[in-house]
Amino acid sequence: MNMLSFLGETPTKALRKAQEECGEDAIVISTKKISDADSKKSMYEVVVALEEDYDTNKSKKPSSFTKKIVTSNGKLKDKDFSAKVYDFKEEILKMQDAIEQVQKSIWDPKSQLYDLTIPPEFVDIYNLFESNEFDQEMTYTIMKKTIRQLPVGMKSNPHKINDFFKLILRRIIPIKNEVPLRKHQRKIMMMVGPTGVGKTTTIAKLAARYAYKLGENYKVGVVTLDSFRVGAIEQLQAYTNIMRLPLEIVKKPEDLVESLLRLKDCNYIFIDTAGSSQYDIDKIELINEFQKKVDELPIEKVLVLPANVKQSDLMDIYTNYSRLNIDYLTFTKLDETKSFGNLISFAHKTKKSITYMSIGQNVPDDLVVSNSSFLIDCFMNHTCVK
Repeated sequence: MNMLSFLGETPTKALRKAQEECGEDAIVISTKKISDADSKKSMYEVVVALEEDYDTNKSKKPSSFTKKIVTSNGKLKDKDFSAKVYDFKEEILKMQDAIEQVQKSIWDPKSQLYDLTIPPEFVDIYNLFESNEFDQEMTYTIMKKTIRQLPVGMKSNPHKINDFFKLILRRIIPIKNEVPLRKHQRKIMMMVGPTGVGKTTTIAKLAARYAYKLGENYKVGVVTLDSFRVGAIEQLQAYTNIMRLPLEIVKKPEDLVESLLRLKDCNYIFIDTAGSSQYDIDKIELINEFQKKVDELPIEKVLVLPANVKQSDLMDIYTNYSRLNIDYLTFTKLDETKSFGNLISFAHKTKKSITYMSIGQNVPDDLVVSNSSFLIDCFMNHTCVK
């Protein structure tokens, strides 16, 4: 290897000489201020290294080089040196890796969860939990158990750590598997929830799925109790007319029994209800009045919730709608958020299984039959892929 030293009145001038003489292949080793004995002026020296037939397999063995000093007047002086020459690129990469590990191990307030310090191996997955707005108490429990139980050999492998956490998430997400009915069975599902969460569109998707997409030609009927919202009946009529499905419009609780009798031949009956604020207890109680009229019938109450609200809002909705004896959950608007920890935390805390998920407005395509793998992928990637 050749070491070349370039002198200049300023560091910039010395570096320019090095670039003109050696091109872009030179490696700058040092820049320092020196005194020129001839002119008695302060000068700047830039030392660069150039490889000549350099064997990378011998990069860590000592070798000799000639240092050529290029003075300000262009004269060359040769001096022989004996030195250890290293593969600088390899050393720099090692240093960068070491720095990254040190940075991960340095205590950070975000790495401290209650009395638990998150180890460097789990920093990435912890940040994933935090960015997904996962419940902190649940994160604490999961991290603590994992730190204690995960084999040492797995802790050094990021892929294995990810797989392990996916397994944990799969265990804590309650899922209601879809089991299609036999031909002579019957199921009634009542969709309840706040205004604007997509109950009507979800019913249209479900009706289309069971009537046409499963290949069983199930008979499907739709009932609406929503006579308050402007355009609600017209929206359902448009869907049911296109799909050639019967629609019953019920305005009083006592009329619900007769409507269901008219749909007695249907395998699936979906009941749409009026949406209201979770704090409007009177309107929620009105749904209860309808329900009491058909108390003897096994009706599944499904709470429809938007994915793009924080967990505390989901819990408020659930608390006030739970007076309807909620059986299952359906989440909508998964295409309108990038955080999914709130859904997983909420479902686990309420111990209510997820039945379906909506990822758009298209009927009937933007409906996903609930499965934990799909939701975990959304969680890991910060987006849901259809």
